[in-house]
Amino acid sequence: MNKITVKDGTEIYYKDWGTGQPLVFHHGWPLSSDDWDAQMIFFLNQGFRVIAFDRRGHGRSSQTAIGHDMDTYASDVAELVKALDLKNAVHIGHSTGGGEVIRYVAKHGKGRVAKAVLVSAVTPIMVKNENNPDGVPLSVFDEIRVNTATSRQQYFQDFTVPFYGYNREGAKKSQGIMDNWWRQGMMGAIKAHYDCIKAFSETDFTEDLKSVDIPVLVMHGEDDQIVPIATTGVKAAQLLKNGRLISYPGFPHGMPTTEAATINADLLAFIKE
Repeated sequence: MNKITVKDGTEIYYKDWGTGQPLVFHHGWPLSSDDWDAQMIFFLNQGFRVIAFDRRGHGRSSQTAIGHDMDTYASDVAELVKALDLKNAVHIGHSTGGGEVIRYVAKHGKGRVAKAVLVSAVTPIMVKNENNPDGVPLSVFDEIRVNTATSRQQYFQDFTVPFYGYNREGAKKSQGIMDNWWRQGMMGAIKAHYDCIKAFSETDFTEDLKSVDIPVLVMHGEDDQIVPIATTGVKAAQLLKNGRLISYPGFPHGMPTTEAATINADLLAFIKE
């Protein structure tokens, strides 16, 4: 398996396929690089070099007890990018991975990143506070923490239903997609998953978004039940100097999987612009 060892000894697993302009895919909580299957195969066949990795504590990377915060995640990405000598790259992040992308680009990406994409991303900040009165109450994330810590096996099965919009009228439920989400989640470490909840809900990416001047595409489903578009995608696009929002009526949080054909086409158009 392809792995690099970062400065604190953590091993980061990655996939690196093909040649051409590099596209780097950053996955969401509590998943792994496997969540990008529909994009990896599509863009490989379009002639790109496609890279996806498992965040520390997730998937096949080390199940470390430390470093489950956005600054460390971004530092891990920087070490991977340096090890693979990636230049003119497009970084694409889903959900938590979107936060990781914008933090990486803002802190480490100068001279190496051409464009970025935030898909169903947690940016600029999810939790409700005095600066974000329309955000999601902290009690919601506390509930996610309790369920992750005490009943992860069942909770991760239940979580797939709103994640993919399978609780909506007329939704065509796929047991295989749900099982694959659960499989990815259970591969990761409970400590990493628990700590990451704070990282994705309470990290404020406002200054990161403001500081980035490369082209950034924000893609968000209008029926996202996990990361509501009004307080994330809409606001993120407004904070970016060179940002654009594509919103999708009826699309769920997990739209890169359930709506891969649409998402891939729009991603390809943006990358080729």
